[in-house]
Amino acid sequence: MSDKVKIDVFMNLTCPSEPQLRENLEKALSLEGLSAEVSFKRVPPEEAEKLGLRGSPTVIINGQELQPLPQGGFT
Repeated sequence: MSDKVKIDVFMNLTCPSEPQLRENLEKALSLEGLSAEVSFKRVPPEEAEKLGLRGSPTVIINGQELQPLPQGGFT
């Protein structure tokens, strides 16, 4: 993996996982010795549907969706 990492995190408006996810991402990047451009975006269900997001949080690393596992709805 390149040293240049771009991470996009999409969450619904009420997703409570942001603080823990920020901490986990920071730890993982540190352990791997990587720096990253990380963006957190809160989106309403209508926008999530337009973007094709499958869950909250949705984590996309360098354009590839890492999370969530296949499930129904942006909840």
